[in-house]
Amino acid sequence: MNEVVGGKAAQEVVEELRLEFVDEAVETLQNLDVSLDSGRHERIPGAQIVDEFRRAALRLRGPASNFGLRALATVAHRLDDYLANAPAVLPPRVWDDLQTFLDVMLRLAENRETDVDSAGLVRNLPTRLGFELGDIQVRSVEVLLVMPHGTQTRYVEREMQQCGYRVSVIPDTIEAFAHVVQTKPDMIVLSALMPDLDGIDLAMGLSAMPSTRNIPIAVITSLDESDDRLSLLPKKIPVVHKSATFGDDLFKALDSLFLI
Repeated sequence: MNEVVGGKAAQEVVEELRLEFVDEAVETLQNLDVSLDSGRHERIPGAQIVDEFRRAALRLRGPASNFGLRALATVAHRLDDYLANAPAVLPPRVWDDLQTFLDVMLRLAENRETDVDSAGLVRNLPTRLGFELGDIQVRSVEVLLVMPHGTQTRYVEREMQQCGYRVSVIPDTIEAFAHVVQTKPDMIVLSALMPDLDGIDLAMGLSAMPSTRNIPIAVITSLDESDDRLSLLPKKIPVVHKSATFGDDLFKALDSLFLI
């Protein structure tokens, strides 16, 4: 029997809240569309556009996931990730890229889409800003870095991008777990030690689950090779140690996973 809240069934209240969120999301995205046009024609500065889009992405992510609009939440996350390393002077492609994000998010919100192939959806979104691709051919290979923000992560990201991979970063293992299950990246690179849930635990869990066990995983660590925690990892997961040969070891790990 449904719980009654103020004369209404709880399920009915939740549905009303979901519809209110969808209406607010559509309005937010439509307002962003107006801002984007102003930015494209240099009526407002690029830094303001970046700030507006990132704020909107953060506001939409949580509620969209809570109300079952997981594809919308995923695209909102990718939008924030896309802008995370935006340069002070935005490249010309940013305007079309942001329009792509907006069009996808508006479609998902207006149609209230819940049954969406998120794995295919994210592969058609623009590649992350902050790295000049130049003549590098971007391949349809999705790499998820589950690592804290910092110098090491930027280095790994750059190495992956130089291979032509599409890279996204999540600094939280618990959030990354749901993201992996939904989007099925082609490879995951984990930091061994993370807050709350260790990267080692996440790697073991993903390797054991039927829906994710075939996704290649590599673990990056500063732990000693003899550390017992590393012995828990399945043999198929390469471990890359932070050392003077880190770059070469990372390349070998990618090669062992047949991604080079």
